[in-house]
Amino acid sequence: MEMLDYAFMQRALLAAVLVGVTAPAVGIYLVQRRQAIMGDGIGHVALTGVALGFLTGNNPVWTAVAVASLGAVLMELIRWYGKARGDLALAMLFYGGMAGGVLLINMSDTGSNANLTSYLFGSITTVSEGDVRTICVLAAFVILITLGLRRQLFAICQDEEFARVTGLPVRFLNLLLAVTAAVTVTVAMRVVGLLLVSALMVVPVAAAQQATRSFGMTMALSVTIGVLVTLSGTSYSYYEDVPPGASIVVLAIAVFAVITALAAPLTRRRARRAALEEERCALEVATHRVSATGDARV
Repeated sequence: MEMLDYAFMQRALLAAVLVGVTAPAVGIYLVQRRQAIMGDGIGHVALTGVALGFLTGNNPVWTAVAVASLGAVLMELIRWYGKARGDLALAMLFYGGMAGGVLLINMSDTGSNANLTSYLFGSITTVSEGDVRTICVLAAFVILITLGLRRQLFAICQDEEFARVTGLPVRFLNLLLAVTAAVTVTVAMRVVGLLLVSALMVVPVAAAQQATRSFGMTMALSVTIGVLVTLSGTSYSYYEDVPPGASIVVLAIAVFAVITALAAPLTRRRARRAALEEERCALEVATHRVSATGDARV
């Protein structure tokens, strides 16, 4: 526990916990909507926001929040009104965000490509007290949205048309979810980096889906996995002097592989049980029809 004697590791572990909670909490909705890759697109746009912060002399985290949120909203608008498909919108976010970030950082007097690298791959040990306060505020917003509006967000992720018929403000909720995803990306960029944040939003959810069947249990287990891998990856990076972002993502993938291997027999038993139940129901229906036909003949 010697690492807890250092203030920078205390800040790093706190940031890791917040990211471990917020990333899967948002990622579960993106997975439900089949937009698992959305975090990558927003991450590339956030890179432009980081560079803009260095160019203007503002906090890069807040400028990244603003630019990433704008990019997420534009992507939703393209999906609604544009003729282009969703994958084309993501492609524009990828390439435009990366190019804008590199261009702006080279126009800045205080930033360089080395500064972008720390945001691309994460630099959790350099998280300052100001960064922790910012992450706490943004994480509180994400948790408030993902838990407070979980029923409404689940409804629009499952079936937008049905949600619209029930009176839910579908467009507003879609935009809110996009902005929440953008905020989550900026929360996580100091821990796992913009290039790897999407993995932390998706892999714990995919692992939890292997072992659970309800939405609530999947969210709870995915958040638990997220916290465990972020804490473990951060601790491992301290002792082995390896990049924390890569360690966290590799651990998350390892957890996914283990849960998948353990859940495979259970899944097969459930499928076999469901097939037997279906055969039993079909037999009962057939028996009932034969009985009804005999009664009618009598």
